[in-house]
Amino acid sequence: MSTEIRFLLAVVLMIAVLVITNLAFPPTPPDELTGPQFPDSSLATEPADSNPLDIPGAVLQLTTPEAPGEAEPDPLLGIQAAPGAEAEVAEEAAADQQVTVEGPLYSYTFSNRGARLLSTALMDFPSFTFPGAVELIHQDGGEALGTRVLVGRDTLDLRPILFEAEPAEGLRLTQDGGPQTLRFIYQHPIDPFRFEVAYTFHPDLYVVEASGRVTGRDADLVFTDLGTGIPFNEQREQDEERSSAYVVNHLQEGIRSVPLRRVDEASVETGPFLWTAFKSKYFVMALLAGAAEEEEQYLGGVLVQEAPGEYQVPLAVSQSVSGDGTFDFRLFMGPQEFDRLTDLGTDMQNVNPYGWKVFRPIVRPVAAVVTRILGFLHENLNIGYGWVLILFGVLMRIVLFPLNQKGMKAQMKNMAAQPLMQEVQAKYKDNPEKLQKEMMKMYKEHGFNPLAGCLPMLLPWPVLIALFFVFQNTIELRGVPFLWLPDLSAPDPFYVLPAFLGISMFLLQWVSMRSMPQQNPQMKMMMYGMPIMMVFMFSQLASGLNLYYATANIATLPQQIWIAGERKKAQAKGPLTLSK
Repeated sequence: MSTEIRFLLAVVLMIAVLVITNLAFPPTPPDELTGPQFPDSSLATEPADSNPLDIPGAVLQLTTPEAPGEAEPDPLLGIQAAPGAEAEVAEEAAADQQVTVEGPLYSYTFSNRGARLLSTALMDFPSFTFPGAVELIHQDGGEALGTRVLVGRDTLDLRPILFEAEPAEGLRLTQDGGPQTLRFIYQHPIDPFRFEVAYTFHPDLYVVEASGRVTGRDADLVFTDLGTGIPFNEQREQDEERSSAYVVNHLQEGIRSVPLRRVDEASVETGPFLWTAFKSKYFVMALLAGAAEEEEQYLGGVLVQEAPGEYQVPLAVSQSVSGDGTFDFRLFMGPQEFDRLTDLGTDMQNVNPYGWKVFRPIVRPVAAVVTRILGFLHENLNIGYGWVLILFGVLMRIVLFPLNQKGMKAQMKNMAAQPLMQEVQAKYKDNPEKLQKEMMKMYKEHGFNPLAGCLPMLLPWPVLIALFFVFQNTIELRGVPFLWLPDLSAPDPFYVLPAFLGISMFLLQWVSMRSMPQQNPQMKMMMYGMPIMMVFMFSQLASGLNLYYATANIATLPQQIWIAGERKKAQAKGPLTLSK
């Protein structure tokens, strides 16, 4: 049973307890847009089971000829190369170089071969599966940012070619310094074909601004590799398996997430897209159209290729090249921090949305508010997130105290009216029309409302559901320890909190049952059975969620005890009677 199904079942059972408690005694009252797409070529018509980039034509691949002294046709552009030129290039190819960009937040490693990105390490986040920082690129062939250029119907593959890096020694960014730019340039030795791409890095951002230019050939499209997915960085492998997906934001169709485990063949997805991304449970690697300051631009399409390994799917994103040979895009390679993703625009914060689709309109705003409150308490009170959750649980009960008070008083009134309801039903059982009329009269005279007792107490449930998804997705709680708990976003390894939660639920129901005028066998069975089921279901949920819910239960006990006393006093006054 998945974590989400387990939690949903738990919520349904808890709500059932509330509803049954309140209803057990009283009776029931009555123009299509277009953007840069694939051109009318084999890219748009290639069958899904073939590689859409294997187009007949020139392929950029420099090799050493059999006889270096003889002239050989250059496979790049189909022109005659001077004797020895290929051998010279082959000699240079023997020495691949790595270029490193280091900043306070990240460490990027590029290769001069193909200007490819080999490694993306996030320095503020330790990986729980291998030594060092979180890594966003697979180290077994998952390189990103390799480029192919479509010229007419020919694809020029730049990934095997050696580029010149400027500066060759890489970049070192400091917290107080400004942005810096790394360039990769390829100039064909005898043809005017030239390709260059520049990446601008910011010391305090996970955003990389990219711009490129193709000259010497009339290019139509540029294909940029996004890699093959994000490696598993979390201890619970099942969480990463469920979360690993590629996500696209289509201009008309909106956001769509495709789990990597379900990709089993190559395909072409046509845009226009606002962005394309890989996501894991807590991290994201995304390619976004255009620059932040420019007017809105679009990506043309996504090429999904056959997976080289489990949970690895190569993606390449296409975009149009302008008339002057230029193109640009943005990269985001970092944590799923709500504010950072929101700042990117184009609904990027929903790359890993809170909640199931049917609940999302409710859960999303509640989760956003709850996340901001937790962050505010953490930063301004300078306390750990464990104490923040305890404080938040108490504050929630204080805020909801008037509503709970009103609901419990309505419940007492409904219980006092139960004998009167039975009397009316018995008196007019043979006259349904009269029965309905007298029931409505009684509702009005005595202020009876069967649902008034449970509705106020149902209000905390959106917060509980929102917290479930907050703990499932919020990077701020990842790896945060508290007391004996190694990670508030992971289950309690010792099952202390689930047991404590079950005890707190039993106490609440026990106090309530003792003040009931009648001992309902079904309610008694639920009082003993429900906490046991909850312990089982919540044992695999985030320990922070258990901590919050148990705290809220304990904070409710004093109010429950007081209400139980008031209920006994109301019972001593006797039941309501029919007016003459």
